[in-house]
Amino acid sequence: MSPRETYGKTLVELGRADPHIVVLDADLSKSTMTHHFGREFPQRFFNCGIAEQNMMGIAAGLAAAGKTVFASTFSVFATSRCFDQVRQSIAQPRLNVKIVATHSGITVGEDGASHHAVEDIALACALPGFTVLAPADPEEAAQAVAVAARTPGPFYIRLVRPPLPRVSPPDYHFVIGRSPVLREGRDLTLMACGMLVGEALKATQALAGEGVHCRVLNMSSLKPLDEAAIAAAAQETGAILTVEEHLEHGGLGSRVAAAVARLHPVPMAFIALKDTYAKSGKAGELLEHHKLTASHIQHLAQHLLKRKLAPTG
Repeated sequence: MSPRETYGKTLVELGRADPHIVVLDADLSKSTMTHHFGREFPQRFFNCGIAEQNMMGIAAGLAAAGKTVFASTFSVFATSRCFDQVRQSIAQPRLNVKIVATHSGITVGEDGASHHAVEDIALACALPGFTVLAPADPEEAAQAVAVAARTPGPFYIRLVRPPLPRVSPPDYHFVIGRSPVLREGRDLTLMACGMLVGEALKATQALAGEGVHCRVLNMSSLKPLDEAAIAAAAQETGAILTVEEHLEHGGLGSRVAAAVARLHPVPMAFIALKDTYAKSGKAGELLEHHKLTASHIQHLAQHLLKRKLAPTG
């Protein structure tokens, strides 16, 4: 199952429990899965058409009237196309709008650069007052959406298109600002968000076969960050590799690096898109081309460990 599918089902459950929840979409409800809510609650569902900026203004108005508003479209439209409206109408008054955006990153594939959201984390995290989340699997996506519904203030929740395997433990409980340890290790730490958490875990398993034991943190809470977990990882493992399906500048790596520089400087490396847009292609081909796979994570982790162990002075 994909995170967007669990999002659609969770919206229906939330709508049954809370009559103040309303949902907006921009003519993509069958892709974002908000059509499930629209079918059950037609009087609380608004298709705003291909007018994403207007949708954000409507969301702000409904939130100002006391509603809990979920506004959905593709990630690239929710952030890049609507940034001014989100900034002025939602962020500045800190309204109760939950922007849940699907089709993030480059795994939209053949739709090409116009539809690849690779700047959205940077844009969303730049907005004061916003909580920014990137769930790693469908279960975490469902929990994050439910937490957002009962937490006042604006949210940006980043979901991907493809189905994802479950990486959360059976007893997982999502908490804003908490980065759970999915695997223990003391040689170095992999910090990943979104769909690449699964790739980080694959890489960790391969590294364990070489005698390298990595800690893995699920950095689904991008804002606020779990600075306690970051500091502990830096102090206890001595090196950090961040992994994300986003541009290197302004994303997870930049945010973690700023925290590490302030809390406990250690060698770092970064898996991300390198100051470029992706071309059209199958999702797997694009991930491989931009070195966003387990084998590339494994390779860079080996180099980072050498840096950590190299004599200084």
